[in-house]
Amino acid sequence: MAALLLRHVGRHCLRAHLNAQLCIRKWSLPMALSVCHRGSGIALSGGVSLFGLSALVLPGNFESYLMFVKSLCLGPTLIYSAKFVLVFPLMYHSLNGIRHLLWDLGKGLAIPQVWLSGVAVVVLAVLSSGGLAAL
Repeated sequence: MAALLLRHVGRHCLRAHLNAQLCIRKWSLPMALSVCHRGSGIALSGGVSLFGLSALVLPGNFESYLMFVKSLCLGPTLIYSAKFVLVFPLMYHSLNGIRHLLWDLGKGLAIPQVWLSGVAVVVLAVLSSGGLAAL
């Protein structure tokens, strides 16, 4: 969502003939991964905050809501997909955080290594999310 908004702003800047340095002309992979890293962090913090707030405000306890979800008799494909959607931001943000920690150590800062580590983070996030969702 944020990426689409930034792309729209970039197109508006190009039409308004603003400074080229203020406009986003073409998205590179590292730039898109950085935006997604920030977005996943916002989604995780928002999700944890909403979960905690709902525990305080909503009646009943966690077990009652878990039993309600079980009573819906959802198919295994839908349950697996929901679990994947819930765990993917956590895995992506964690793996990309490790990548940033390696950069802080001064490792992997060459442009080809940045691209390769970005692709590796996405692939590992998908694979680890798929494995965790299968549990």
